Amino acid sequence: MAMGFTFFAAVMMIVLGAIDALQGLAAIIRQHYYVVAPNYVYKLSVTGWGWINLILGIIVVLAGFGLLSGALWARIVGVVLAVVVIITNFMWLPYYPFWSILVIAISVVVIWAITAHGREMAA
Repeated sequence: MAMGFTFFAAVMMIVLGAIDALQGLAAIIRQHYYVVAPNYVYKLSVTGWGWINLILGIIVVLAGFGLLSGALWARIVGVVLAVVVIITNFMWLPYYPFWSILVIAISVVVIWAITAHGREMAA
């Protein structure tokens, strides 16, 4: 059962990382696709956020595949990346609010699964 949670975390990292990369690519290609709320504190161009999401998404996918192997480095990187994903999606809230809240919630579950059940995957 515990190994299933870690497997779930790895698969979610792969899926969310891929979607994040595609979302970043969409922001780079079509800057006007996302509607920006006026007077938001964390102002960055849509293209800038696109590059952040694209690069972060690719790294998260790679870490997800590493987590499937049960490597210790992948668990450490997975937790760190999940925290970074939470922070970036908080800052991405005005561009895509529902998706950002969903990704934040799933990232919390991923952190829990990796930290509570990560050892079982290595064994």
